[in-house]
Order: sequence, then C-alpha cells, then structure tokens
Amino acid sequence: MSDPAPMSPEPRRTPLHSVHRELEAVFTDFGGWEMPLRYGSDLAEHRAVRTSAGLFDLSHMGEVKVEGPGADQALDHALVGRISAVAVGRARYSMMVTDQGGIIDDLIVYHVGDEEFLVVPNAANREQVAAELAARCAGFEAAVSDISLSTALLAVQGPRAEEVLRGVVESGAGIPAALRPEPGQSQDEDCGADVLCGPGILARLRYYAAVRATAAGHSILLARTGYTGEDGFELFCGAEDAEDLWRVITASAQGLEASPTGGSQDDGGLPVLTPCGLASRDSLRLEAGMPLYGHELERTITPFDASLGAMVVLDRPGFVGRAALEERKEREGQEGTEVLVALEGQGRRAARAGCPVLDDSGRRLGTVTSGLLSPTLGRPIALARLAPHSPKEPAWPVGTELSVEVRGRLMPMSVVAAPFYRRPR
Repeated sequence: MSDPAPMSPEPRRTPLHSVHRELEAVFTDFGGWEMPLRYGSDLAEHRAVRTSAGLFDLSHMGEVKVEGPGADQALDHALVGRISAVAVGRARYSMMVTDQGGIIDDLIVYHVGDEEFLVVPNAANREQVAAELAARCAGFEAAVSDISLSTALLAVQGPRAEEVLRGVVESGAGIPAALRPEPGQSQDEDCGADVLCGPGILARLRYYAAVRATAAGHSILLARTGYTGEDGFELFCGAEDAEDLWRVITASAQGLEASPTGGSQDDGGLPVLTPCGLASRDSLRLEAGMPLYGHELERTITPFDASLGAMVVLDRPGFVGRAALEERKEREGQEGTEVLVALEGQGRRAARAGCPVLDDSGRRLGTVTSGLLSPTLGRPIALARLAPHSPKEPAWPVGTELSVEVRGRLMPMSVVAAPFYRRPR
C-alpha cells in the first residue's frame, strides 16, 4: 500500500473572512490565501471603481517593518532604489532582486518615521522577502520584523474615495513632505499641534505619501496609494480592528447620495461604495498598465526586461544585484533581452497570458503576459514581453502592427503607449 498523498496546507484567511461570507463572495486561492474573487459581477465591481468607489480587502499582502538608525542604509543595500532619499511621509515603488539581477518581488516602501520603514511585498513572496530583508539588513543597525499576520489592509479606490472616507478618518499627522500646499486653509481644519482633521488630511495627502492617522477610533497608517489607476487610499490597521473599520466605511458610504450615472438597483443611481474582489482588481490594474508578479515580473528576468530599468539606481555601490544589473544595462537591445510592450486591438476577442506575439513575417517575438477585453475601453488590451525592436532602439514604436495568436487564429494588435487608461483629472 502506497503512502497517502500529502495534504495541501489550509489556505490562510484574512480577518475579514466572515464579512466576505456575509456578502456571499466567491472565493479563490491566491498566494496561499482564501480571498474574495468577486461578490457579484466582475464588470460591475470594475465599473464601480472607475465611476464611484470600491472597497477592497488586501490583508493578504505582506507588511515588514525595518527600523533603527541604519534602516535607510540597510534598505539601500537590500533593494534596487535609493530608499535613503525618501522623505518621512513619502513612499517609493521598488524591487528586490537576486545576486544575478532576477526579480524576487516588486514592493512599496513607506518611510513612516525618522528611523522606521514599512515594506509591503506581494502575498506569495512575503515570507521570502522578510527572510531576505533580515539577512541583508544583518550588518546594519536595523531590526526587521514581519508584522503581516497582525496587520490588515483595506483599500478605498475611485473618484469618490475621499468623500467616502471623510466620515471615517478623524485626524492625521501633518507631516510637511506628505502634504500638498493648501492656500487659504482655515484654522478649523487644525486638530492640534502638527495634526490635521480628517477632511484636511484626506484633501492634502499627496500621491505616494502616508501618515499615521485615526479612523473610526482606530490607529491606522493612511496612504494615498493603490493598484487601480484611480485616486484612492489604503488603510493599514491592526487585524483586530479590520472588521469594525470595514463596517464603519460601509456605513459612511450609505449616508451619501448615490452617483446619478449608470443606474443601479431600483434605478437609484450607482452605489457610492461597492465591495470589490481580486477579479476587478486585476482588470483595473491592467488598464492602468501596472505589472503583476508572476505575469509581467518573475525571478527569471531583470527589471530592465520588464521595461522598469529606470527604478534601478546604479550610481551607488554595494546593493545586492548591482553588478549583474549594470552588466544587463550594457546589453540593452541585444539578443536574449526583452522589453515590456502594451498592445491594443479591435473586436471582442481577448489575448490571454501565454498567447504568442508575432511580427508581420510570422516570426515569434515573445508572449502575452496579461490580457483581457477592457471593461472601460471596450476593446482588447494586453501586456507582452517581446524581443527588442532593434539593438539601437529596443522599445517598439507606438503604432507598430503585430499579431497575437489566439486559439489558432491571428488577431491584429498595435503597440500603444501605456497606460491604456488614465483617470480624468
């Protein structure tokens, strides 16, 4: 008798799992977490974020704290960007790579205090990133702690996100680097020394900035970041506070007038706030031209192969992977390198991940990494990693006509400038 097959580990559940059950979410396994894929219609949730506001549970994401007098130098060594140049109250998108320059993960680093940073990796890579940070920071005056399982993350995204949160966020730290100037700001927006009241902090918080704040009586980190291409906020809180915060945000939105556009239940207009799952998050991020680890990014390629070489700061010594990335930069455009290209087509057929991309002679250039029929644009869009256009001009010129093989048929698609969608300003 053979040994029984090993049992698959039970997926983790976020502190909001019971809320998702109440809302009758459809679940999926994502990075070892049982996450809501959708609550109703993918398209309705996508549309809600583009036209009103959506509420996401992102508690599967990792949170790793790096603190101490040498934290900035440690992160300079561990990541491809110059984190020491990030002012308190600001954030930066960066990457961790191997000694050979392969992408371990893309992540956001928040500078939350004089000697404190919060690193947010993807869910599936969280344990590896935390371990690598601990190893790479060992020679510096910096302590690394993985606080992922005690932290929850909620996101409110869309043109009405700020309006929804006005009834939730009570106050926030007035860190100068994190705030936009507000000429003529009245004194009644001041909630104390170096503290702004909720409406003031929401209105003035810069994009890619974060401050400590209070919301519904809970201590949070309030960030103006997101993965949808819309304005919006991400709220980091204690796991024990997540359910109450979700319910207060939902109740706050119910007190607002529905959006008049597009219709909804009983023709009362579009709901102000819609719970959204991972399916709409993926379609939103693709329209915004944002890469997804495991699709556009992976360990076998460098940031240069994903057309993200500008993130790599080579004019500084000692960071992990520097020599390999310097050598890769010198080979830009040569055989064996790749570039990330945005493609757009016509009709209703979508090019999906794995579809081959061909030139006009039928030569295979590369592969689609993400693709769908854009809910906002109404036409197929895709990202693809391709061979360079030429050694001297690696990027493919906008307007170049290519073909994508979809189920044995060739579908014409054109090179376009990313992102596919830009929110109205």
